[in-house]
Amino acid sequence: MSVYTSVSEAELSNFLAYYDLGELVDFEGISAGIENTNYFVNTTRQQMVLTIFERHAFDEMGYFLDLMAHLAEHAVSAPHPLADRNDDYLRILKDKPAALLMRLSGDWARHPTRAHCAAIGAELAHLHMAGETFEGERTNDCGPAWWRGTAQLIADRLSNEERVLLEDELAYQSQFRLVDLPRGVIHADLFRDNALFEGERLTGLIDFYFACNDLLLYDIAVTVNDWCCEADGSLNRDKSLALLQSYHNIRPLTAAESQLWPVMLRAGALRFWLSRLKDKLFPKEGELTQIKDPAEFENILRKQRETNENFMTDFRGLAG
Repeated sequence: MSVYTSVSEAELSNFLAYYDLGELVDFEGISAGIENTNYFVNTTRQQMVLTIFERHAFDEMGYFLDLMAHLAEHAVSAPHPLADRNDDYLRILKDKPAALLMRLSGDWARHPTRAHCAAIGAELAHLHMAGETFEGERTNDCGPAWWRGTAQLIADRLSNEERVLLEDELAYQSQFRLVDLPRGVIHADLFRDNALFEGERLTGLIDFYFACNDLLLYDIAVTVNDWCCEADGSLNRDKSLALLQSYHNIRPLTAAESQLWPVMLRAGALRFWLSRLKDKLFPKEGELTQIKDPAEFENILRKQRETNENFMTDFRGLAG
């Protein structure tokens, strides 16, 4: 992710001394993303990623690292954390929690094809199924309570048009979030830049630091919104159906989920419109920080509010 915390060669070498990973060869900051500090690190024995956690406390990190280990050990293409000599995944670096993870091969799909979308749908279903045996529990940090708090924080900096849209969508979503749908471990941030491919072959899922326990359908919606939307915010039907069908083949979707599909698409768009507005209006400091355009998800949300029934018709073909 973006570099907020700078690390010197000496500091990193001292950190690596607690691991059996060889001597430091080189390292470089990773500029993509917005939440944590990431570096590619190469030693004489291992290629890895160093993550310094900017928003989580030390005692919060067990869920994420244990989850990645669990998924990797259950045939999901997640990066396995690397343990130090005391068999711990987490240490302190620059007074912040830090961990080393295996570096996965491949690159993210900037212009995903139907095949990319089908692959990510299948792997998301595998993740949800593997999560059934994971014992950790974590609430969604960016759920409805966060939506309302963030809306209050940014309200006086929005245009009147933005404020009306936000208030109306929050009122709409408040009708549905207590519905009885399948729940479990979700990635919650499975955007294109959080999946790696070699050609059209999926090689890994990364960045699990929004993972939590929530509605599985919401996780699918977050994913579809990024992988299957056109530049104007409209949903590409062919790609979205490819993703949904591949998912459904592994974890069959329910009739109840089909009824709430348009609601979850809007919920996913609302969440990322809000987070991008907050990042834009209250930017973090960092050397290589990246702020993503909130207008992208505002457009997606507006399109979805216009075309709810189309989404329901497509989804019922799978789960009805």
